[in-house]
Amino acid sequence: MGRVEPEALLSALVTVVTMVLSTCVHEYAHALAAYRLGDDYAARLGRLTLNPLAHADPIGTVLLPAMGALMWGGGFGWGKPVPYIPNNLTRKYSMRAGEAIIAFAGPFANLIMGTLSAGLWVGLRRYGVIGNGSPIDSLLGSMVQLNFALFFFNLIPMPPLDGSKVAAFLFGRKADPILDAISGAGMLGIMAAIAFGGYLISTPVSLLMHWSIKGFSYILP
Repeated sequence: MGRVEPEALLSALVTVVTMVLSTCVHEYAHALAAYRLGDDYAARLGRLTLNPLAHADPIGTVLLPAMGALMWGGGFGWGKPVPYIPNNLTRKYSMRAGEAIIAFAGPFANLIMGTLSAGLWVGLRRYGVIGNGSPIDSLLGSMVQLNFALFFFNLIPMPPLDGSKVAAFLFGRKADPILDAISGAGMLGIMAAIAFGGYLISTPVSLLMHWSIKGFSYILP
């Protein structure tokens, strides 16, 4: 095995830290939404916390992102899914609406985190606190990109992604046969989501990064 350059190791470390933090916020938001809607199952399992150890998956959150960063210069992954019991959810909303709210909470948390990271990134650069290419600069840039990517990717309406629950609510029973067929594809469906998802979200992610950075650059003194 060839020698791994320090820059590659730093990139892998930044990727893993970014994935752990972003996944933690995403899964915590799912647990919080379920709890607010009346189901404390995830809370009883210790998932209503921002402790990364409660949400990180050794393979999906650490190993694969690190390997991807070392081999391809970038990585993607997942955290431990947050379980909930649909029948425990409040009757103020339909079950489809409750599940959609819980599902959307995760990507929405990533959108907020990506936006806050963009503001911090622009601010620290503006005032000379961090330099271009420094570890903190790389971490914040990675946080912006990954969180926006997680926002768009998870809203793709394909099981087991969060967007499938949102689609089931928006389109009702009309969406069930399509979602069931995709879910029945099993691993093929997941592979298709990963294969085409990156292509589908690349432009929206780039645009959102551009708009957020430009926006903060304009409003910060």
